[in-house]
Amino acid sequence: MNRRDIVKAAALAAGAGLVAAPAVAQSAPQIRWRLQSSYPTSLDTLHGACVYLAKAVAEATDGRFQIDVFAAGAIAPPLGVADAVQTGVVEMGYTGSYFYIGKDPAFVFGIGMPFGLNSRQQSAWFYHGGGLDLLNAFYARFNLHNLPGGNTGTQMAGWFRKEIKSVADLSGLKMRIGGLAGRILQKFGLVPQQLGAADTYSALERGTIDAAEWVGPYDDEKIGFQRIARYYYYPGFWEGNSALSFFVNLDKWRELPARYQSILATAAMAAAQDMQAKYDAQNPQALRRLVAAGAQLRPLPTEIFLEAFRAAEALYAEIAAQNPGFKTILDHVTTFRRDGYQWLQASDFTYDAMMIQALRQRG
Repeated sequence: MNRRDIVKAAALAAGAGLVAAPAVAQSAPQIRWRLQSSYPTSLDTLHGACVYLAKAVAEATDGRFQIDVFAAGAIAPPLGVADAVQTGVVEMGYTGSYFYIGKDPAFVFGIGMPFGLNSRQQSAWFYHGGGLDLLNAFYARFNLHNLPGGNTGTQMAGWFRKEIKSVADLSGLKMRIGGLAGRILQKFGLVPQQLGAADTYSALERGTIDAAEWVGPYDDEKIGFQRIARYYYYPGFWEGNSALSFFVNLDKWRELPARYQSILATAAMAAAQDMQAKYDAQNPQALRRLVAAGAQLRPLPTEIFLEAFRAAEALYAEIAAQNPGFKTILDHVTTFRRDGYQWLQASDFTYDAMMIQALRQRG
């Protein structure tokens, strides 16, 4: 069964009973939308999710629902995609929700808070833990509807010009890092910068920033950070997962026939699955190439991890005391995190640790 058949079958099954058989033709009007990504076409994983979604929707509707895809900056600034969707400049956008914490810190939960869930837990929270309903109730205040559209998995901590051995080494460091992570690291004297992909590379090259985190080996290699900074740290505790969002203008979402809503949501889920599978297939080879080319792979010092965890908890408590909506989602997701890690400790994590040990012993 090909992608078209899978998406169409799943969407029709999900929409069964919503549209009576004689009304099916009336529920399939000709619609054309515009979707802008926050990412350039060169990032075939991130921007590629938009291409995947548009193709799947067109195939599942026999071409009656067309979505034209635009790369970063084509219509709106890369970090202004949510604003363009909110105001109706475009019907859809593809972006990371943490770019918009200036609107409300609760935007962070759509992508994953620092020291939050891993990618499997994030997906479980979205679809079976009540998370997506909570988020869309929040996003409705901004005329947005969110369809989760992919995950990078745990990201790398990024590229640094110098070794980082302690919390003290963060003081005065200028780093491209987005979202609440920047506010957390500010407590140690780090100076956060929020930049798009092209601006990040040029800033690191010119020396106006000292470090940059982006995604992981496959995307980082494409951008070329290894040509500028030598030390490559892991893991990025600020993105234990990174769930991307297809933001849809809420008014346009409500205007869609139920059948098209179902097809669009199903196509987004398929694009999300495809993205993480691609990262998991491509990152190992890319990491080997980077190390072979001279990248110095380093774990973040435990001191930084633990100090940052405590700083994050304090920041969340501070925000929650002033923002009841943030507190509602925070309480929900942290309870889900606690329960999830109790299970994963007994299942995947123990299995993974034992497999790593066994493979090392085998040589």
